[in-house]
Amino acid sequence: MNQRIEEAYAKRPKNWVYNLTIAVIVAILMIWSASAIETSGSTIDGGQIALNVLSGIFHPDLEFLLDFKTTSGVPYLMLETMCIAFLGTIVGAIISIPLAFISASNLTPKPIAFVGRMLIMAVRTIPAFVYGLMFIRVTGPGAFAGLLTMGVCSIGMISKMYIEAIEDLDTHVIESLDAAGCNTWQKIRYGILPQLMPNFASTAIYRFDINLRDATILGMVGAGGFGAPLIFAMNSYRWNEAGALLTGLIVLILIIEYISTRIRVKLTRG
Repeated sequence: MNQRIEEAYAKRPKNWVYNLTIAVIVAILMIWSASAIETSGSTIDGGQIALNVLSGIFHPDLEFLLDFKTTSGVPYLMLETMCIAFLGTIVGAIISIPLAFISASNLTPKPIAFVGRMLIMAVRTIPAFVYGLMFIRVTGPGAFAGLLTMGVCSIGMISKMYIEAIEDLDTHVIESLDAAGCNTWQKIRYGILPQLMPNFASTAIYRFDINLRDATILGMVGAGGFGAPLIFAMNSYRWNEAGALLTGLIVLILIIEYISTRIRVKLTRG
């Protein structure tokens, strides 16, 4: 037995040349990519700026952080950011449902499904930042531009996940209901929706987590939320205000992350 193992080990494929070649190519690509990185420099040491940001987080402007009376306070900006992400997710999830059913190859003819997938791929191609700049030109700066951006950006990912859920449907359940004499609505109600709803809800909640972070970045171009006040505070070297904004953002994301994780776990386990 041991002899056969030793013989098989001795006859194993000698692919060290292939592995070495791949490693060399990867190393060359990494060195070449690093050579293209340029730093424009700064009038202030970058490490000092990082320390100032951390100092602002640990010593935030409490008056600004706990300002519930004005629309420029952190609580209002937290609410605005959450509303942009939430409504954007709802809009994207609703639009994604018909797109997903049209693009599912097990429900529609392949040419129609192919066109639907190409449309979804085209939507996913454009970055959220570009969508934000486009909608700001159309609607003007503000939360509405952020909502539209979040809605369109959500379509690509949510539709893709919905298509996978639809194509993984257990057709035996539908066949059983058909054999029992159920009509179309009953088959949808008792055979399709119970299988799809947990996956659909879990995908929408996961996308809401992503949109909550993206809404902050979009705010930097004037699409509402934390972004613009954060950029202004950092450009003006008001580190305590920047720390208050970052503290509010961290608290908001932690709360939403905890709640969404609990909901997703409950949906997954039934």
